[in-house]
Amino acid sequence: MLTREDDIDVHALRRQGWTITAIARHLGRDRKTIRAYLAGDREAGVRARSTPGPFEVFAPYCAQRLADDPHLWASTLFDELTDLGYLGSYPTMTRQIRTRGLRPACEPCRPATGRPIAVIDHPPGEETQWDWVELPDPPQSWGWGAQAHLLVGALSHSGAWRGLLCESEDQAHLVDGLDRIARALGGLTRDWRFDRMATVISPATGRVSASFAEIAKHYGVVVRPCPPRRGNRKGVVEKANHVAAQRFWRTLPDDVSVEEAQARLDTWCARRGDARKRSTPAGKTTVGALAAAERLGLVPAPFGATLSVQRTVSAQGLVSFRGNRYSVPPELTGARVTVVLRLGSTTIDIATTPGPGLGARGGIVMARHRLATTGAGAMVRDHGHVIALARAAMAAATSAPPHRGKVRRPPTQAALDAAAALVAPTGTQTAAAPAAGVVIDLAIYAAAAAGRNTLLPR
Repeated sequence: MLTREDDIDVHALRRQGWTITAIARHLGRDRKTIRAYLAGDREAGVRARSTPGPFEVFAPYCAQRLADDPHLWASTLFDELTDLGYLGSYPTMTRQIRTRGLRPACEPCRPATGRPIAVIDHPPGEETQWDWVELPDPPQSWGWGAQAHLLVGALSHSGAWRGLLCESEDQAHLVDGLDRIARALGGLTRDWRFDRMATVISPATGRVSASFAEIAKHYGVVVRPCPPRRGNRKGVVEKANHVAAQRFWRTLPDDVSVEEAQARLDTWCARRGDARKRSTPAGKTTVGALAAAERLGLVPAPFGATLSVQRTVSAQGLVSFRGNRYSVPPELTGARVTVVLRLGSTTIDIATTPGPGLGARGGIVMARHRLATTGAGAMVRDHGHVIALARAAMAAATSAPPHRGKVRRPPTQAALDAAAALVAPTGTQTAAAPAAGVVIDLAIYAAAAAGRNTLLPR
C-alpha cells in the first residue's frame, strides 16, 4: 500500500519521464504496485485485500433486502445472514452497509430537512396561517396544569404575527383567539390556513368540519387545510412558534399573571417582531411596514361561540376572570364555579358546577355581571352580594378569647341531668350493673337452695 505522499511522488516522477522500473527501484516498491496506482486501479491509503472480505459475497443479498424493505432492522438482517453462512461480526455488517450505502432513503419517512424546498409566493392580503403551540410548565398561580396553549396567527406575506394565551384548545377558545388575533393583525385575509387540528378539520374525512364551516362563513374566509406531513407549507407560522417558545416563553418569570404575560407577548411582537428587516424590490423595509401595506378586510362582530372556564371562589366571594374579579353569593366560598361568556356579549354568567355538596343546584346561574375590560383589574360586585358577605363575616367573627388547654372542666349540671336520664327504670337493671338505691333480697337465693343435699361434681 502506498501512502498519499508516495502516490504523489509516483505521479510526479512519471510526468517527468521516469520509467515504472526506475520509480519502483527509487521507492523500493514492486513494479506491479506502481503500475496499479498509475492506472488508477488502487487508491492511496487503502489496503487492497488479497482475498474477498467476509461481507463481499453477501452484499448483493443485503442490497436487495434493504431495497425491498428500507426499514428492515439490521439485527434481523444479521440473523438472516448468519443462517446463510455469514461468519463476520454484527459491527462489521453495519459498517459495510453504511460504507456501501446499501440502505436506501424512504421518501415518505424522509424528514423535511435536506429536501428541496420550493419558493411559495404569498401575495399581500392572501393568507393567514394558524397553529397551536403547547407551552410546558406554566406558572402554578395560573392554575392551568402542566401546559399552557398559545394560538399563533401569522400573515404569510409580511411575516407579522400575534399570539393569544389560552387555557384550552377547544373550539370556543379557538374562535376567541381567531377574532382577537385578526383584530390585532389589522384585519382579515382571503384565506385561513390550518393544519389538521380536530376543531377545524374532521379527522375522519380530512375536510372542514360542519361546526367550523359556520365560523368561516361568518368571517367570510376560505379555509385551506395544510397538506399532511408538509411542514414547509406553513413555514411562516412554524417559525413564529419557534420564536414564541424561545424568546418569549423561555424567559417568562414565575410571578406574572396571565394578563401580564399576554401584555409582554403583545409588546414583544410590536417592538421586536415588527421591527425585523425585510428586502423587497422597492428596497429595505420592516415586517411592520409590510403588514401595514397589506390590504386586509374588516373583522365583523365576534362569532357567537360560548366560552366556559372553571374557577374557584375566593374567601371574599370573588371569581377571577381575564384580569378582573366578579362577586358571587358568600355561600359559594371555596366552591368550583363555571364562568360562561357568549363571545360578543357585554355580560358574563357565573353558574354552579355539578359536584359533591351542590346536588340539584349544579349548573344554576348564581350571578350575572357586566364584562369589564380585559386586564383592567376591576372588582365588579353586586350590592346584594356585598351585604350578604358582610353579614356572613360578622356572624362568623367573635371577640371572645380562645379557650385555654390546661383547665379543669368537670361535667356541668346539665350534663349530669342528661346522664341521669339515660339510667334504665327500676326492675330492668342487671346484676352486673344494679341501679343506685335498689336493695337485692337474698331470700330468693335461699329458696333456690332449699332441699338440695348433694353437691354438683366439679
